[in-house]
Amino acid sequence: FTSIVGNVFGFKALRALRLEDLRIPVAYVKTFEGPPHGIQVERDKLNKYGRPLLGCTIKPKLGLSAKNYGRACYECLRGGLDFTKDDENVNSQPF
Repeated sequence: FTSIVGNVFGFKALRALRLEDLRIPVAYVKTFEGPPHGIQVERDKLNKYGRPLLGCTIKPKLGLSAKNYGRACYECLRGGLDFTKDDENVNSQPF
């Protein structure tokens, strides 16, 4: 699914791409019970109310040392973001 509506739009090899239709079968939709808790729980954890919650994914996701990745997260949060998303293959760890 993410290849349809996510990362595929960032591929340099694609010159033009447009998603014109997406149909999710009702049987599949019925299997999704929703998130385990709602936005209020997140707002309570962050003590942030009355505005959208703002976040980002640190890029590049590869090639950053743990120190530089931590610094990027720190700068984002210090600059006013509420959260950063940990990309799946985060960075170049020594292990």
